[in-house]
Amino acid sequence: MYDNPLIMAYMGDTIYEQHIREYLIKKGISKLGELQTQSLNYVSAKSQRRHLERLENANFLTPEEIEIVKWGRNAKGPHNKSTDIVTYRLATGLETLIGKLYFNGQLDRIKEIMDFIVGEE
Repeated sequence: MYDNPLIMAYMGDTIYEQHIREYLIKKGISKLGELQTQSLNYVSAKSQRRHLERLENANFLTPEEIEIVKWGRNAKGPHNKSTDIVTYRLATGLETLIGKLYFNGQLDRIKEIMDFIVGEE
């Protein structure tokens, strides 16, 4: 289980989205439609790719974390046809990192990464 990057991405997707939902609700957004609209700035594959690139450009990730991202990015699995393959795989890499950190018990590091993503670092 822990050696499958797509399983890590599956879990990471849930953890990532939970953090975003909590952030938006705590930000005071109280209308469901607005929550859904705002969440797309974070949870779509295109947004996740953009945030991953920001993390990389800021040298925010450790070398080990970059290797986990690559592990997830290079995993062969189904591809969501609503986005290009490169974007989809980069988003999967970010989700894999979050999932791997979660299963390693590194919840504080997940929070640091998510705070960076939402601009609260």
